[in-house]
Amino acid sequence: MPPPLLIDPAKYDNIPVMADEDEVRRIIPHRFEMLHLNGVLSIDNSQQLIVGFKDVREDEFWVRGHFPNYPILPGVIMCEAAAQLLCYYAVVNKVMLGSLLGLGGIDKARFRGAVRPGDRLVIAAKGIRVDRRQTIFESQGFVNGNLAFNCEVIGVPIPGRNVMTEANNA
Repeated sequence: MPPPLLIDPAKYDNIPVMADEDEVRRIIPHRFEMLHLNGVLSIDNSQQLIVGFKDVREDEFWVRGHFPNYPILPGVIMCEAAAQLLCYYAVVNKVMLGSLLGLGGIDKARFRGAVRPGDRLVIAAKGIRVDRRQTIFESQGFVNGNLAFNCEVIGVPIPGRNVMTEANNA
């Protein structure tokens, strides 16, 4: 049984982009073929809700082999895109100062529809627990208004060097 929807995906079809890919790169350190968040559409801090998107392209590294002549976005990349959305939320809201929000786990993942090149995967994530020790967000992805995946994403701090300064120099 699918979970209750976090958002009405139709409301996000034609809204302006709040943070484009350049702004995403300024906030999170992911680069090259590991950047899977192309923009942010909205943030509602009162509900700990963020909505972003991944535009799935024909030239992505996985297209040739997953699956030949019928490419389907791997579920692990959907989950990674959701994790990057949480990282964005944590950085802009100063949840983990001085640390990178790393992927600590994925729970309750279900893949409910194919995501293909040319699709926009709209991702909504709502905080279940948001603090400096651990974040947990319920995440859902939609294509053309249909639920494509859902999972819980767990983020944990990765302390150490200033990853944003290094990422911005890459």
